[in-house]
Amino acid sequence: MRFAILALLCPALLLAQDSTPKERQKYVKSLANEGAAGIPKLLPYAQDPDIGVRRDVIRTMVAIGGPASLEPLTQALTDSDEEILIRATDGVVNFYLPGYWERGLSGSLKRAGSRLVSRWTDTNDQVVPAHVEARPEIVAALGKLVSGTGPLPARANAARAIGVLRGRAAIDDLVTGLASKDSQVIYEALVAFEKIRDLSVAPKIHYLLRDLDDKVQLAALETVGILKNPESVSPLREAYERARNDKVRRAALSALSQIPSESSRPLFTAQLDSADESLRAAAAEGLARLGRAEDRELLHAKFEGETKMRARLGQAFGAALLGEVTMGEFDPLRYLVNTLNLKAWKGISEAYLIELVRNEPIRTAIAPVFPTATKQEKLSLSMILGRSGSRDSEPMLDSLAKDPDTEVASEALRAIRTLRAVNP
Repeated sequence: MRFAILALLCPALLLAQDSTPKERQKYVKSLANEGAAGIPKLLPYAQDPDIGVRRDVIRTMVAIGGPASLEPLTQALTDSDEEILIRATDGVVNFYLPGYWERGLSGSLKRAGSRLVSRWTDTNDQVVPAHVEARPEIVAALGKLVSGTGPLPARANAARAIGVLRGRAAIDDLVTGLASKDSQVIYEALVAFEKIRDLSVAPKIHYLLRDLDDKVQLAALETVGILKNPESVSPLREAYERARNDKVRRAALSALSQIPSESSRPLFTAQLDSADESLRAAAAEGLARLGRAEDRELLHAKFEGETKMRARLGQAFGAALLGEVTMGEFDPLRYLVNTLNLKAWKGISEAYLIELVRNEPIRTAIAPVFPTATKQEKLSLSMILGRSGSRDSEPMLDSLAKDPDTEVASEALRAIRTLRAVNP
């Protein structure tokens, strides 16, 4: 009891030789109750020789949170312990994206004896809002971790964090990380490139379009399509022609559809009547992005005759992109908005509408929908306008910010902040 009281008065005593790791761990955990005032008291233990103590320091740092935790968590990114590296990585991201700690890799960490077990998920769509920018030293530390020689799971997790933070300054480190030859590191780096969206990266990952690991190859195809670098058309065409299975073929055509090139027209035209609905959808997208108004009637006819949902959504997008912006009950653009109510398909509709609302005629066309929109339509359209709208979208978002449903109002306010960050 006397030792505990003295320890509270003078934390340095716990570093003495007569204190056990268990006593130090207990003290470190107790500092979580002190909030920000506890962080300076934690600092001596961040270099503790006992790994269990250092792990508890990171957990406590994250539990306290706040700006004062960022520097020590960033310093922990140089530790040699895999668990500390993962938890410190998720901790710094958690500051910018609250809740990430529980949803990230840290939330699944478990120990089976001396072995660390973690559960990776392919759900990697989190990203900080456009107006949020991480400290440069944090991005640099994460990049150094990815490109270094530390534990591969920690490197993969750091690559994921760079993507979440849109850490453009760490692009070269992500490219270096691809040489790890570890599928998880490569996959996370590719997804990070998608979020950062620097098209100059595309040629540096063309070789992965031939990767023998399906997960890596599919991610590389998707990433190259999203980056939209014209130099990627030929490698993508080669990937399509040499596809070893249907998944790769669909991904290759989908990527080609995102990069307008008249050289791809014959391929799109040929696949409009494919037996595969995903290929039909990609062909419709690709034809629409070529921008020929005379293709609108063709895509509308395909839309009216289509019976499969995936292909029909692609054809609706194509017709709307080429200028069919009426909002009648059975019109393509209305169909996309209606599909926002279907959980299984709203993600695809949202992606299409994010691209479509960059066009002023589309924004004008959907404006009358807002007063009678369903809750899900309001939530999705708020996010969509925040991501891709213009300042002329603010009146629509302002009306939703006054919605009696607090969830809708909150989403609209968040969208307004994002919109203003993107369009200052």
